[in-house]
Amino acid sequence: MTPRDRLQILFRERALQFGDFTLASGKKSSYYVNSKKVLFHAEAITLLGELLYEATADLDIQAIGGLEVGAIPMAAATLTAFHRHGRPLEGFFVRKQAKEHGSKERLEGQVKAGDNVAVIDDVLTTGGSVVQAIEAVEALGARVLRVVCICDRLQGAREALAKYDFRPIFTIKDFGIEPPKN
Repeated sequence: MTPRDRLQILFRERALQFGDFTLASGKKSSYYVNSKKVLFHAEAITLLGELLYEATADLDIQAIGGLEVGAIPMAAATLTAFHRHGRPLEGFFVRKQAKEHGSKERLEGQVKAGDNVAVIDDVLTTGGSVVQAIEAVEALGARVLRVVCICDRLQGAREALAKYDFRPIFTIKDFGIEPPKN
């Protein structure tokens, strides 16, 4: 069994929920992918780190990260995988809102103008959340070389990210779910 196959099983068993849900995008859904049920599982986060490494290893990037909260454990897992492979890499996360105290930074981590980065997120519907992270990175003068998510719900994220190299590890179809027809 491949790491991707095993992670798919863990997501199916731990993250998929069925019922009546309102998503971050505001859309209603009969299912929810609660990635936090997987991101804090030892085997799953190790597998995910390796898959995110594979999804970005061909890039000359200095950092990887995305919007809080989901991207934080994802970035940590990826940094660990890069280290295991003997490659240096910085991590970062973007706050939904800048703090009112301390440095008042919206982007936390070692990203600077001219850096090449990969932006990651857990589950994408319309792509609105990941676009917030991209905007914060680009406002610093860094370049987004790739956007990777764990699961694309196939409801507009690819279109919102059309100018980026977008690579989901899974789509909702990998879990036997057909996206709603618009």
